[in-house]
Amino acid sequence: MTERVKITKEAAKIIDQLRDRYGELMFHQSGGCCDGSSPMCLEKGDLLLNETDIWLGNIHGCDFYMSQDQFEYWQHTQLTVDVTNGRGSSFSLEIPLGLRFIIKSRLYTPKESETLTQIKTGANT
Repeated sequence: MTERVKITKEAAKIIDQLRDRYGELMFHQSGGCCDGSSPMCLEKGDLLLNETDIWLGNIHGCDFYMSQDQFEYWQHTQLTVDVTNGRGSSFSLEIPLGLRFIIKSRLYTPKESETLTQIKTGANT
């Protein structure tokens, strides 16, 4: 199966730090509010999900969601969560560390497109 979302080793280390402080975490790909289109790391349950949110997968023990409208644009790309220096302006938990999560993306190959992991709506996860 081809994963829809992945994570770099550097970003996984930051998740470990945040998990030690906050407990269970989740990600939601922002649709342009506050900090553009950035992945937001939140305490699990801080964002209420509904049938318009899509579950794309799990990265380093964190469920990763995106709105259905945004998924329509990004459904042909594999997302990789990475981290960079600099403060974003979102509510994401890494911001006080002077870091921000970012998304790197690439188009799936035709072969990968045939083996994509299944998505689920937020209301069913």
